[in-house]
Amino acid sequence: MQFEEIDVKIAECLQKIEDAKRRAGRVDDVLLIGATKTQSPELIKYIQDKSLLTDVGENRAQEIVEKYEFGQKLRWHMIGQLQTNKVKYIIDKVVMIHSLDRESLADEIDKQAKKHDLIADCLIEVNMGSELSKGGVEPDKLFEFLRYVSIKDNIRLRGLMTVMPNIQDKERLKGLYVRFKEYFEEMKKRVSSRHKIDTLSCGMTNDYEMAIEFGGATQVRLGRSLFGERNYANVNI
Repeated sequence: MQFEEIDVKIAECLQKIEDAKRRAGRVDDVLLIGATKTQSPELIKYIQDKSLLTDVGENRAQEIVEKYEFGQKLRWHMIGQLQTNKVKYIIDKVVMIHSLDRESLADEIDKQAKKHDLIADCLIEVNMGSELSKGGVEPDKLFEFLRYVSIKDNIRLRGLMTVMPNIQDKERLKGLYVRFKEYFEEMKKRVSSRHKIDTLSCGMTNDYEMAIEFGGATQVRLGRSLFGERNYANVNI
């Protein structure tokens, strides 16, 4: 895909976001995060220089480190699975970690945030499809994990994230989104005012309109629909 095509793709997705909000009777904002996994540093610079997006997300800590200097005016999100030994490299570069899903990771984020004298905004990732290939807390363990994380001094919880299963059954997917939103509403009741529970990160290229309409998504993470297929030639393995 040529860079100039991205302008059109972003405009199209923003319109679809507005259409989904209208169907849901929503007037609040939904943030479009560009998922730039495997995309080139030059694309990051193009997005920044043309002010096409305010926020981008990466699945790998290494890609954040490699691309950060090309988009220092952008807001960076860690949206993929995060190894504990990689937290130190991105803790001062990202505005939000979307994939908090285990106690050891919470401990390390809290530790590294203290070192940098900052409060790390985090989302708890929930494995709504109970898929072995995906990260995330199992739904029945969510509130137990919530209690553990909520007392960490240098973590501020902002809400929930999920990667829904890729299924054709739209009614089942709708039901999962409705339940996910219910977990979010319950989460609001269970944490202190020190936290700011305002973010539902859900919805990707295949299902972001449904995420907005039925899941209450406040952030959607789009890659292929904005930038085309992933380009693994840009990735250092």
